[in-house]
Parts: sequence; structure tokens; C-alpha cells
Amino acid sequence: MVRTKDPSIRALLIDRAAQMLRTRRPVTLRSLVAGTGASTMAVYTYFGGMEGLWKALRQEGFTRLAAELAKVPATADPVRDLAALSAAYLSNAMDNPDLYRVMFDATFELEDSKAADETLHCLVRGVERAKSAGRFRDDIDPLELAVQGWAIGHGLASLVTTGPLPRQALAHGVPLLTALFVSAGDDPGRCRRSIEQGWEQVRL
Repeated sequence: MVRTKDPSIRALLIDRAAQMLRTRRPVTLRSLVAGTGASTMAVYTYFGGMEGLWKALRQEGFTRLAAELAKVPATADPVRDLAALSAAYLSNAMDNPDLYRVMFDATFELEDSKAADETLHCLVRGVERAKSAGRFRDDIDPLELAVQGWAIGHGLASLVTTGPLPRQALAHGVPLLTALFVSAGDDPGRCRRSIEQGWEQVRL
């Protein structure tokens, strides 16, 4: 009889590996499962071995991010929605700080390389909606603006999750995104209101 895999054990091992990497502890089969109640065989059962664990580790970060972004509903205000996507991105980083550090470490392969691209494409589609609604100028490149917005979110997330800045510093995202989107053609007052509404999703 084939035993059903327990997703909680898989998640436990992934979170533990990410935490061990952050604290710079050697990650071996034995050290990974120590104190978890799982056997070393679990690493093979769920990941096919340590190499599979490394791939799954990075992939899980993008999987959780995708799930968080998917919770953001599309409203009649595309600029508000862009801010809400940024807020969801930051909230995910705060909820999964160890995984967040691993997500962008290219020394680990991804099981599905398209997963990372989808994060950016989600923002690109948001910028395209804002252009279609007349909030941004026609000459704005959606990819370029999306990258700039992502850079703001990633910068804040990295500085807060690694410790130099307190969690309250995430509030800087409001004026930073406002300045970016106003430069793209949005009305300053309207833009600020939209971003403040979208930013309410950040769990400070």
C-alpha cells in the first residue's frame, strides 16, 4: 500500500532548510530532520534527495508568492490594484522571510523557471490596465515600469527581512510608488489616494 504524502511534512522540511541557510548552519540529511520527527528517508520521499530539496526550496518561495498575488482582486482602479499587488508581495516576504532570501539566489535551480517570470508578468498586466484606463501615458513601456515598481518592493522587502530597517519602513512604499506612477502620467492626488487604498493590505 502506497502511503499518502503529507504536505505539512514537505512544508516543514522546506521551511527548516530555509531557516538553516539563513543561520548558516550546514544542511545535511541528518541535520535537516533533527528534531522534526521525520526520518532522513522523508527527504527522498518528498524531494528525491538533497538536490531536489534545493530546487523545491526556491520554487516554494514563488509558489507561495503566486498564491498571495492571486488573492488580490481586480477593481475599477488599476493603480490601486498595482499598489495592492506590491502590498501582497511585501506581506509574502514578511510572512516567509527565510524563503524570500532563497527565492532570488540563482545558485539554486528552479523546478519551473516560468514561476519567477509570472511574478513580473502580473505587474506588467497591471500596468497595461492602467494605461488602457488613461492613468499612465501612452508612451510608457509596461515592462519597464513594472520592473521599476518591482525594484521598489524588492528593495524594501530585502532591507526589512534582513534587519537594517524596521517593519514600519514598508510604509515608504506609498510615496515611492506615488512618485513612480506620477512620473508615468498619473494625477498626483488621485494617484496617492489609489496607492494608499491598495497599500492597506500590507501587514505591518
